[in-house]
Amino acid sequence: MNPRVIHVQTEQDFKLLITFNNGEKKSFDVKPYLEIGNFKELQDISLFNSVKPFLGSIQWANGLDLCPDTLYLEVEAC
Repeated sequence: MNPRVIHVQTEQDFKLLITFNNGEKKSFDVKPYLEIGNFKELQDISLFNSVKPFLGSIQWANGLDLCPDTLYLEVEAC
């Protein structure tokens, strides 16, 4: 099982700084998702900024979420 999200903060250019429960901090670029299905809604910066940790992953105010394994495996170390 990969580490789980304990903190998330938004950064410029649709990136997230994610802290995992193993202490690692990594940057996740959401831009590639912004043209896919319901993720297009995240182009609204106020909605994008609503992201919060949720059950070891992240979730936005509209209910969109990402798999915690995707978040851990597809991020860049800071």
